[in-house]
Amino acid sequence: MTGDAGDTPCSDDVIGAVWRDQAPRVLGGLLRITHDLDLAEDLAHDALVAALEQWPGSGVPENPGAWLMAVSKRRAVDHFRRAERLTRVQSELGRQLIVEEGGVDGSDPAIDHIEDDVLRLMLVSCHPVLTTEARVALTLRLLGGLTTKEIARAFLVPEATIGRRISRAKRALAESGAPFEVPDEAERAERLPSVLHVIYLIFTEGYAATAGDDWMRPTMCDEAIRLGLLMARLFPRYPEVHGLIALMYLQASRSAARTDESGAPVLLGDQDRARWDRSAIRRGEEALERCVQLGGATGPYALQAAIAAGHARAPDLASTDWARIAGLYDDLAIVMPVPVVKLNRAVAHGMAFGPSTGLQLINEIAEEPQLQDYHLLPSIRGDLLFKLGRPAQARAEFERAAGLAGNARERTLLLKRAAACDSDRS
Repeated sequence: MTGDAGDTPCSDDVIGAVWRDQAPRVLGGLLRITHDLDLAEDLAHDALVAALEQWPGSGVPENPGAWLMAVSKRRAVDHFRRAERLTRVQSELGRQLIVEEGGVDGSDPAIDHIEDDVLRLMLVSCHPVLTTEARVALTLRLLGGLTTKEIARAFLVPEATIGRRISRAKRALAESGAPFEVPDEAERAERLPSVLHVIYLIFTEGYAATAGDDWMRPTMCDEAIRLGLLMARLFPRYPEVHGLIALMYLQASRSAARTDESGAPVLLGDQDRARWDRSAIRRGEEALERCVQLGGATGPYALQAAIAAGHARAPDLASTDWARIAGLYDDLAIVMPVPVVKLNRAVAHGMAFGPSTGLQLINEIAEEPQLQDYHLLPSIRGDLLFKLGRPAQARAEFERAAGLAGNARERTLLLKRAAACDSDRS
């Protein structure tokens, strides 16, 4: 499609959205051909520049992925010719360009191995040799199509820091000698949990930012959900993929109600549930049902999604089936015995069986090393102490929590809760 596409609005934002959608396929295909991650990125970005120059006048092609891929391959031919490396790679590129004749305008797309290409890129970005921070950065760069600057802005760190993480990740991959090939099914299944973990880390950073002035960063949540749906296309029968999608949709459904007009946090019990996104809840419940049908009801993401569904179905806090949620947290603590899960389990038991029960469970995990600087431990303890009629102790806990909180909005909320303890005493 050429000039006929000109009727399609084609701002830089539109092109950016198309790029985010097509980047994994284009990069994955180029990586298959070049076996060079840096070169694949350079070629793909050359194609993006070409799109930014041409599409505002001609419109978005009918098949933008074919257009971007064809341009990238032509740039690859030029690269190898300049480098005097006219080898099998050039022959393969020439063959594909003949097959895809007319592909620059997207009229006859023929991009082979799309699923394998995206899978390859996903497994590269979450390779075991990389640190978790590097996996997150590389996933957003390669699968999310985000620039280094956009990733840095999302995590509120200097652009140079993200640049170094990505550079170190590429260097680690090169030094490891990791083949850029799609591994066998057993290795894919072994590595997939790491991929899902990275996607959920991206989501949670958007859902409750650890630092900065904003309580939420919705674009990060949207990006994580998009990546989750991409994984579902690649692994349609893997239950936990659908469990993660369910969890993200169900949590994201509350987004509009989680802050007030000024951007300040609104706690679950104070949220206007009429503002919860019923469409997102429906998608989440459908994904959870799919997960259960595949036999994944007891997986960690499925259990967390079931907990979120319990909140979504309740018309208000008092009507929530807290006993069931407490039971789900009991199950989750078995398959995912980490301190944060135990902390949330204490909250659920406190709501189901009284604040004394919750406080007892909190005290049992209070010495866990991972919780020593975690602001939610004193925050939850403060809430339980307040409910037990011990405002002075509650105030001290809220103040300690505020001192540990990295997010400015959350810090303000905790200080307000501390001040409220004084008014209760009076």
